[in-house]
Amino acid sequence: MTLPAHARVVIIGGGVIGCSVAYHLAKQGWKDIVLLERKQLTSGTTWHAAGLIAQLRATANMTKLAKYSQELYGNLEAETGVATGFKRCGSITVALTDERREEIFRSAAMARAFGVDVAEISPDEVKAMYPHLNIEGVTAGVYLDKDGQGDPANIALALAKGARQNGAVVAERTKATGVTRDRRRITGVDWESGDAQGHIVCDHVVNCAGMWGHEVGRMLNTNVPLHACEHFYIVTESITGLTQMPVLRVPDECAYYKEDAGKILLGAFEPDAKPWAMDGIPVDFEFDQLPEDFDHFEPILEHAVNRMPMLADAGIHTFFNGPESFTPDDAYHLGLAPEMDNVWVAAGFNSIGIQSAGGAGMALAQWMDTGEKPFDLGDVDISRMQPFQGSRTYLFERSKETLGLLYADHFPYRQKATARGIRRTPFHQHLLDQGAVMGEIAGWERANWFSNLGQDPAYAYSWKRQNFFDNVAAEHRAVRENVGIYDMSSFGKIRVEGRDATAFLNHIGGGEFDVPVGKIVYTQFLNSRAGIEADVTVTRLTETAYLVVTPAATRLADETWMRRNTGDFNVVITDVTAGEGVLAVMGPNARRLLQAVSPADFGNDVNPFGTVQDIDIGMARARVHRVTYVGELGWEVYISADMAAHVFEVLHGAGQDLGAKLCGMHMMDTCRIEKGFRHFGHDITSEDHVLEAGLGFAVKTDKPAFIGRDAVLRKKDAGLNARMVQFRLTDPEPLLYHNEPILRDGEIVGYLSSGAYGHHLGGAMGLGYVPSKGESAADVLASAYEIDVMGTRVHAQASLRPMYDPKSERVKA
Repeated sequence: MTLPAHARVVIIGGGVIGCSVAYHLAKQGWKDIVLLERKQLTSGTTWHAAGLIAQLRATANMTKLAKYSQELYGNLEAETGVATGFKRCGSITVALTDERREEIFRSAAMARAFGVDVAEISPDEVKAMYPHLNIEGVTAGVYLDKDGQGDPANIALALAKGARQNGAVVAERTKATGVTRDRRRITGVDWESGDAQGHIVCDHVVNCAGMWGHEVGRMLNTNVPLHACEHFYIVTESITGLTQMPVLRVPDECAYYKEDAGKILLGAFEPDAKPWAMDGIPVDFEFDQLPEDFDHFEPILEHAVNRMPMLADAGIHTFFNGPESFTPDDAYHLGLAPEMDNVWVAAGFNSIGIQSAGGAGMALAQWMDTGEKPFDLGDVDISRMQPFQGSRTYLFERSKETLGLLYADHFPYRQKATARGIRRTPFHQHLLDQGAVMGEIAGWERANWFSNLGQDPAYAYSWKRQNFFDNVAAEHRAVRENVGIYDMSSFGKIRVEGRDATAFLNHIGGGEFDVPVGKIVYTQFLNSRAGIEADVTVTRLTETAYLVVTPAATRLADETWMRRNTGDFNVVITDVTAGEGVLAVMGPNARRLLQAVSPADFGNDVNPFGTVQDIDIGMARARVHRVTYVGELGWEVYISADMAAHVFEVLHGAGQDLGAKLCGMHMMDTCRIEKGFRHFGHDITSEDHVLEAGLGFAVKTDKPAFIGRDAVLRKKDAGLNARMVQFRLTDPEPLLYHNEPILRDGEIVGYLSSGAYGHHLGGAMGLGYVPSKGESAADVLASAYEIDVMGTRVHAQASLRPMYDPKSERVKA
């Protein structure tokens, strides 16, 4: 094959996702598409995938992509003539514990909100649908009739043929060996095929290299954190009379089963996985298997023989061990790499590559074509990954856990156990000494709650009230009634400075940034559709310098957004997160506590809400920002990292006289939801219009121009299609987390974007969008609302204003 000297895009990797990206770009009308596969198509992981194709994922958009994959695979054979083996045989997931029963029933409720057909079934109904199953210990099941299975290799080959039919070049046994680069762009890709070598000048590169994605990412000057693990399954000999059955998952025994040509395939996601290829993948790897390890697989098999007695008499035809790649958080990587401006990623599919590839390829192709995400992809956006997560040691340690987490109980607030302790705030040891129980986000260790004397300082997970429920209630009460102190150092801090700093921020942000020095502006960075790309608090430090504060998890994504929109503005953008520790002092007695440790004036005349001042505190200097995310009088105290421990000791010591309480992130979440404050990534995303999110007050359309302004004005003229509504369950017992269906006058109209317990208001609370096209606020509130909690409808009070302190009188006290 003669390869072109120029291509609009070079795709590296010929597994199912690389073929899908090529197919969908071709369908978008792109020409000059070249896919390079080092060996043969599907020869890495795709060929030995189990081929399970499920609709339901953890979020609405991931479910949308999975459903698209099903529809695509069902039509590919007619389009390409390649049989995909796709069949809708349905799937059953069974629970062996009450906790798992609650999990799968909550998932079933979520499925209804996402438009997925689902049925909760009893153990006897499970038996009727799957007669070969031993239902001893089974507490319940969930059945999805449109789930299915397919032939992984043929699905990929069908996509490749479809891409070729639309003009793409698919080159096998052609390895990408290097690149040329001009600053933040790859200008070309070197290749070799046997004795032939060449170079393709290109406009875009897509890393679809699967378990080679980390290595290819390094070649492309990008960070793609993933690691290969050994993945085991067995295939039995033919079993007489065995016919097509639903795919069966028994997550409590780490196992899945599928019928395949009269045989049973039994696969496992064991809790302690075996990372593979720490020193790199062999250069000649192609359709290879890894050595058998029967001792490792034996515990799974023992449970399986009990659960599926026919296995005791069926011979094992194949004992298979093959590599699959896993990411640090079990979500795949998709999107434009933050380090480069024309390098895209679609890799790390965590054993769900077949069911995800169709939708992921479609979404990435649309993103590449328009330059904007077609809908919210925050769950999988590659920019969520931190630079340190590319460490091989980190990936090796974390991957031992992530494979097994696919089938572990997905308890609320569950924390990763491996590869911990990497990023620590200046207060880390002080907080541990006071009983802090740490959680982790973006590598940061953060105090989530504080244990009492004699209490085990660790999570005891459950879907019910967890062991920290009363602890958080006490912390919540301290902030509402007295004063609490908590560590906010992990929040991203990005300094923007330079001659054009004000003009730049006025271009990318909806707020007005030409404000006096010391003023704080809360606003959003919008995309062209007025969707929310970032939710930020911006402080003007000097005439030419600002501090942008972002959530810890999105700091890199937000910084990347800013850099990509710099244009000709004369600004310098610097991540200064680690340079300062931040202690939040919140509650009615916050002013009293600060006055006890500082000679500064914290009164409304000197330091009103939304302003900053520099102060002495103890023997140190600090900067205090009067702002709040919990809806109380309070300050965020910023201290240089070298003096942070001293300031903590001063504040904590003085706080003892006032009964001040150390608090954690769970408290912050329970307080913010009472106040109706939005949580970025849940309540507000890139596809949520800022006006429908109820944040129009933070957008100043009297500015002459900013990204998204036209879309804001159009929405003002056209009216809202949905409104963000706050809910409180009238029954104080049920708990809310997120994705529970919202029922309006008995009909499902949406789902909760976030949920937590309102300890002060006395019930579980949630936020969610309610369709309201052509309706007034009064019309929306005139309806009766219920929330579906695990299949039970619970009456909910609804409000468009904060249920707690609606006029913010406590904040401005």
